[in-house]
Amino acid sequence: MPRSVNHVASRAKRKRILKLTRGYYGARRNVWTVAKGTWEKGLTYAFRDRRAKKRNFRALWIQRINAAARLEGLSYSQLMGALHKAGVEINRKVLADLALNHPEAFQAIVNKVK
Repeated sequence: MPRSVNHVASRAKRKRILKLTRGYYGARRNVWTVAKGTWEKGLTYAFRDRRAKKRNFRALWIQRINAAARLEGLSYSQLMGALHKAGVEINRKVLADLALNHPEAFQAIVNKVK
C-alpha cells in the first residue's frame, strides 16, 4: 500500500507562509527554506519590539517633559518630585502631550506644583 501524505495540506501551509513573505528581498520571498526562516525570525522581532516600543515611548515622553520643564526653570526629576509631593496624578504620556501641544496647560501644572 502506498504511503499516504496529505500533500494538499502541506502545499497549502507552504503557500500560506510564502504569501506572508511577499515583498522580501531575493530568495527570502520564494525559496521555501529561506522564506520560512526569515518569516519565523520576523515573528521573533515582532514579539521583542512590541515590548521595546513601550520603553522607547517612555524615553521620548521623558525627553519632552524634561525639555518643557527646563523652560520653566525645573529639571525633569524636580518636576516629577514636585508633582508626586503635590499629589497630582498625571502620567508621563499626558504630560508630554501637554508639553508639546498645549504649553500653557503644562505651564499651569508647573505653576501649581512650584
